Amino acid sequence: MAKDSSFDIVSKVEMQEVTNAIHQAQKEIEQRFDFKNSKSSIELQDEKIILVSDDDFKLRNVIEILESKLVKRQISLKALDYGKVQPAAGDTVRQEVKLVQGISQDKGKEINKIIKDSKIKVSSSIQGDQVRVTGKNRDDLQAVIALLRKQDLGIDLQFINYR
Repeated sequence: MAKDSSFDIVSKVEMQEVTNAIHQAQKEIEQRFDFKNSKSSIELQDEKIILVSDDDFKLRNVIEILESKLVKRQISLKALDYGKVQPAAGDTVRQEVKLVQGISQDKGKEINKIIKDSKIKVSSSIQGDQVRVTGKNRDDLQAVIALLRKQDLGIDLQFINYR
């Protein structure tokens, strides 16, 4: 009897790469002329990035710098969840950006529904913050990966533990 093959669908962010991107962005902000004498900063706290700047315009520039550094380090911008811009101390504005880790129950159900509707002969199950797909034929698993890559689910997906 043929052994079943499987893989896991996850949504994870490499925190070391995020840290490196933040350090690079902070260095660029310190060196750029348009940020001279500004209170702009980027800080990582657990799984949140705190952005602080003088006004909305400079905050947008800080976000642009951060996003460019994240993209260079192969971190998907879909993993960022922007909060509201809030006034902060000393005539500055502040914004929290959450790093989305894991697949929520709702997204897991949506992924399951897409797989089931495709009529590919595989089974999928939600396991915590990931989805496991199992099937007898490896070509079917490849078809599921191709199907999910075409979908825009609003989160960055990685396919791991392919066996």
